Amino acid sequence: MNEMKPLRVVIAGGGTAGWMTAAAMGRTLGRTIDLTLVESDAIGTVGVGESTIPPLATFNRLLNINEAEFMRATEATFKLGILFDNWKTPDSRYFHSFGLTGKDHWSAGFQHFWLHGLQNGHTAPYDDYCLELVAALQGKFAHLPDNRLNYAYQLDATRFAKFLRQMAEGDGTKRIEGKIARVELNPESGHIAALHLEAGQRIEGDLFIDCTGFRALLIGEALHVGYDDWTHWLPCDAAIAVQTENVGPALPYTRAMAHDAGWQWRIPLQHRTGNGIVYCSRYLTREAALERLLGNLEGQVITEPNNLRFTTGARRRQWHRNCVSIGLSSGFMEPLEATSIHLIQRSILRLIRMLPAGEISERDVAEFNNQQDQDMEQIRDFLILHYNVTERRDSPFWRHCASMPIPDSLTQKIELFRETGRVFRKNEELFAENSWVQVMMGQGIMPRTYHPIAGKLSPDELDRLLGMIRENVSKTVASLPRHADYVADFCHAKDVNPAYA
Repeated sequence: MNEMKPLRVVIAGGGTAGWMTAAAMGRTLGRTIDLTLVESDAIGTVGVGESTIPPLATFNRLLNINEAEFMRATEATFKLGILFDNWKTPDSRYFHSFGLTGKDHWSAGFQHFWLHGLQNGHTAPYDDYCLELVAALQGKFAHLPDNRLNYAYQLDATRFAKFLRQMAEGDGTKRIEGKIARVELNPESGHIAALHLEAGQRIEGDLFIDCTGFRALLIGEALHVGYDDWTHWLPCDAAIAVQTENVGPALPYTRAMAHDAGWQWRIPLQHRTGNGIVYCSRYLTREAALERLLGNLEGQVITEPNNLRFTTGARRRQWHRNCVSIGLSSGFMEPLEATSIHLIQRSILRLIRMLPAGEISERDVAEFNNQQDQDMEQIRDFLILHYNVTERRDSPFWRHCASMPIPDSLTQKIELFRETGRVFRKNEELFAENSWVQVMMGQGIMPRTYHPIAGKLSPDELDRLLGMIRENVSKTVASLPRHADYVADFCHAKDVNPAYA
């Protein structure tokens, strides 16, 4: 067989999506592709994706990225989960952690044994059985053998893109500076033939990747692929982001604080804290949102407010003809559970697995789109859960969220848990059983029954099981260093005060 010509891949747009794509494809595929990225320094990026979830650590390992080097470059800290304030009621609090809670049986999750314990006089909260949760709330962290402590990162997305750019260019990606003026289509096939830049260059390719953000210049404007609007389920449509100076040691978790028309984030990095308010413009004006955000900050503001408008939803096809949309051009999940970077990563790895050898297979395209749709719909349902399952009735926004119709797929998940305590994870679904359990119980759903396997344990056996798990968690957390101290030792970034690492 003659050696195949390298596939000409053109990435339109930089930022996190563009440079994650270039870094992953360049490092994985090497000389089998000819990789070009087109971006303009004159076009800003959203750049507020600061909170991540554990699959990013896997992504970095796949690309042989040195973790300490990556964290220094992005001023990152470790993240063990999210603390939710005021979601169930205005004075409530719960924690959605990474990792597992307790010890599952193959037939039933740990929540069933914990529920059985409640009926038998045990009073320790579900939280006490989760290593990541207890460590987070005590401000502790360390790498443990066998990856026993599951974590993600809190990072500077703009610095992350720069880090990946350096890596991608080192692996052979060609960067072309310029604004895209026109997308040329093949008149016979309807495929994209080339990108025309304002300076006059014409850039041909075999496969085009749209990383142009909300503008969706290729998949939307040129190829006219439609967009499904999900704001009837996820009504927040605006955000304002600002950065502040750190006022104390960085904690290993993100905060999501609900208010009467949305919520506010707080994300501690080594060199600063990321803050933002997410809100529904039908219930709160931009001016009132900014006033509320600035009135609930810790530390001196060091950036101008960055105003964002968005429509939560998904592109009807994320791969169409010879164009794949990755990042905001493919859809947007509001930042509540920090899934934006994960969806970029998921799209990239899926595309690499399905990369065409010559002519594009429509079967590949259909399979890619089907899997992408499943990913986004499952994440969508998990986000809707936070808004819909609430006891809050203190504002028009929360009354709307509590009464709005929800997808049948989510209704089934909620009612199954309410009636039986069961959660089933389907088709490599992102959020595992423990995530659903923590959020549903945190939002106020307590199962009416539990699996009969829990009753197999005698009272003494149940006492020993629950006591052993709590003791192991407590002892392990007690042995961990302070998160800020560990960050300072492991990946301290220059120009950062170690006291606030």
